[in-house]
Amino acid sequence: MSGAERQGFTLSVVAPAYNEMETLSEFHRRLASVLEGIPGVCEIVYVNDGSSDKTIAIMNALRAEDSRVAIVDLSRNFGKEIAMTAGLDHARGDAVIVIDTDLQDPPELIPQLIEEWRNGYDVVYAKRTAREGESALKKATAAAFYRVIQRVSRVRIPEDTGDFRLLSRRAVDALKQLREQHRFMKGLFSWIGFPQKAVLYRREPRFAGAGKFNYWRLWNFALEGITSFTIAPLKVATYVGVIVALVSFFAAAWIVYKTLVFGDSVPGYPSLMVVVLFLGGLQLLFIGVMGEYLGRLFNESKRRPLYFVSGYEPAKSLGPGLLGPGSLPPDQSAARR
Repeated sequence: MSGAERQGFTLSVVAPAYNEMETLSEFHRRLASVLEGIPGVCEIVYVNDGSSDKTIAIMNALRAEDSRVAIVDLSRNFGKEIAMTAGLDHARGDAVIVIDTDLQDPPELIPQLIEEWRNGYDVVYAKRTAREGESALKKATAAAFYRVIQRVSRVRIPEDTGDFRLLSRRAVDALKQLREQHRFMKGLFSWIGFPQKAVLYRREPRFAGAGKFNYWRLWNFALEGITSFTIAPLKVATYVGVIVALVSFFAAAWIVYKTLVFGDSVPGYPSLMVVVLFLGGLQLLFIGVMGEYLGRLFNESKRRPLYFVSGYEPAKSLGPGLLGPGSLPPDQSAARR
């Protein structure tokens, strides 16, 4: 789509939510205010990721008041990465914006994302210059993760960048072809390629409520990202194994030499236990690394659908046009029927 064709367009905003009843109304108020100034038809695709509070009730109330609201209600909590995927599957716009509902990412930045899209970029991502309301430990671990994955991955994943971004229709269609179970969306956004550009902003604290990611979940998220986009841990295991084997060989040769030439006895029990425990621990560590990759192969081999939809209500602003089964990925066409 050329710059001239992008003047009158359809915009979809995908907003996944899990137990966000405290923030949803204020988020919608600010988002709706921004969309009033957008020169095109808009839809807001709220994805309820199996919330246990009143999130879905608030979404239904918002849809009753605003014809631009569409609701994708997942059958259970599948996690944010899958919820984003469900929203992208159901978004009908020429351009699609992904944004969280906790108001850490300001909706007021959307016009700037659209402007860069009009300039010809397929992916316009919001890059943080500051992370307000987050602990020093979380900032440090996040910075370390981005720098590690930059070094080990073949795909360049922008640093200090979350999921807040705009995607062109061809970028969304490309993403919809990627149906892997273990989804690291920040990596997939980069993997598809196409012209991409950053827009800088300051990330705000949460408007209300508590974040859903504790340090354990963040660790698993980082592990997901690394194992999804690089086999570097397996290479490290190979290199360390070769080095340890060489050191062990030369150490054994030295012990045999000393025994034959000087009549020294073999090192005692403490030294033997240190070596055995060290090698045993190293083997268990790298068996665990291989297990992580093997587990992912096992999950992918089952070829289960990524999610199931309990209910879908389209935006009235785009007409009744429910997405036909052919518009959805194969694993969801049956679920829609």
